[in-house]
Amino acid sequence: MTNFTSETLGLYTDYYELSMAQGYLLAGKKDENTVFDYFFRTNPYEGGFLVFAGLADLLEALTAFRYSDDNLNYLRKLGFHVDFIEYLKGFSFKGTIISVREGELVFPNEPILRVEGNIIEAQLIETLVLNILNFQSLIATKSFRMKLACGEKPFSDFGLRRAHGTGGIQASRAAIIGGASSTSNVQSGFLYDMPVSGTMAHSWVQSFGDELTAFREYAHFNPGNTILLADTYDTLRSGIPNAIIVAKEMEGTGNKLVGIRLDSGDLAYLSKKARKMLDTASLSYIKILVSNQLNEYVINSLREQGAPIDGYGIGTELVTGKPDASLDGVYKLSLCNGSPRMKISENIEKMTLPGRKLLYRYYDSEGNFFRDGILLENEDPDYCEIICNSVQPDKWTCVTGLKRELLQHKIYEYQNITDPLPNPVECREYLFSRAALLPSEHKRFIMPHIYKVGISKQLLTLRDELRKDIGNKFAAK
Repeated sequence: MTNFTSETLGLYTDYYELSMAQGYLLAGKKDENTVFDYFFRTNPYEGGFLVFAGLADLLEALTAFRYSDDNLNYLRKLGFHVDFIEYLKGFSFKGTIISVREGELVFPNEPILRVEGNIIEAQLIETLVLNILNFQSLIATKSFRMKLACGEKPFSDFGLRRAHGTGGIQASRAAIIGGASSTSNVQSGFLYDMPVSGTMAHSWVQSFGDELTAFREYAHFNPGNTILLADTYDTLRSGIPNAIIVAKEMEGTGNKLVGIRLDSGDLAYLSKKARKMLDTASLSYIKILVSNQLNEYVINSLREQGAPIDGYGIGTELVTGKPDASLDGVYKLSLCNGSPRMKISENIEKMTLPGRKLLYRYYDSEGNFFRDGILLENEDPDYCEIICNSVQPDKWTCVTGLKRELLQHKIYEYQNITDPLPNPVECREYLFSRAALLPSEHKRFIMPHIYKVGISKQLLTLRDELRKDIGNKFAAK
């Protein structure tokens, strides 16, 4: 279940999508069949990959993409034509979606998701596609970077209070897909059936007359899951000693203190001191959790310093996608009424790929990801011997004899989701299985190795011929 609770999401779009859709109708183009591709141009965070996320939310939102009477009355007030208003009565998206799996690792300029439908329905959902997929893929990628930094240690999403409004609901979902073991976001936990967790805030400690009483009371009411926040007053002289007292008292009642949390100060220094104090008190089972403006680089530093930390709570930088504000995902027309279409640019990197395409992944002799190839849908991949660099076609890779995998599959057709959608935890497990096959040089944070993506010779020829034809039309004028 998603957070898209409205049954009429037709207005979840930009104005120009509606004005173009009206123009298509009035120009007699409403029955033209089209193909649009969703892809992105640059890996976020100067990294080596993107984690694709948001697919389930998008598909469920598409089932609710309709126009209510109130919606239509609003569009009348905006001045839309009566024929267009009439057309939108009973409107729904009846097209087809072909996509890679949610949680897949993908790379720049690959056709990740394909939309097929008439030109009006395919145009109207553009904003919805970009809004959901760009944001959740950005956050899932950030989350997986956190997971790479944390290694085997778990981390939890603590970011709802710092998220961008209700975007925090989807951010927590994407965080789980990317690697978070749990979230503090109870609404997301409810909507998406995700693990939730949490500790206590400083206000709990401050509300009591003294820290020890606050700890005792919290342990009394949470005997099976007590994690004490140890830095309200003085971590080493008050917080840890009082936590040790409560831990011993809990042992006397047959319970155990789960952990302590540090939320300020030098986390490496304090965690080392806390570990020593706990171990000296024969409390080696108590875990040390930390929070406070963490990101993948801080976590890497803590690990390099040998900080004895058992888990992390990550907030602001995770759910806001900091420092990248957005993903540059785009939605471009590649086929109209059977004719391939492309966007021309003086910058060859910004030219789009025409036609219906399929995305294949090739594996090396050790079973790891080696290359991705983009082929025309009507090509026989058995006869695709090489894939070329789309910008420098003289650079190519022979893929003959390599194991390959088709990454895209039909997932939505005529108002129906055709396959069961995995939940966020299942997407996370799929991501982990795929990441194990991506060579480590593509996963490093500093100057990662570029994963190669090529296009078939047939697609290259189609692109160049279409580019030439378009150029000739302008030259003739």
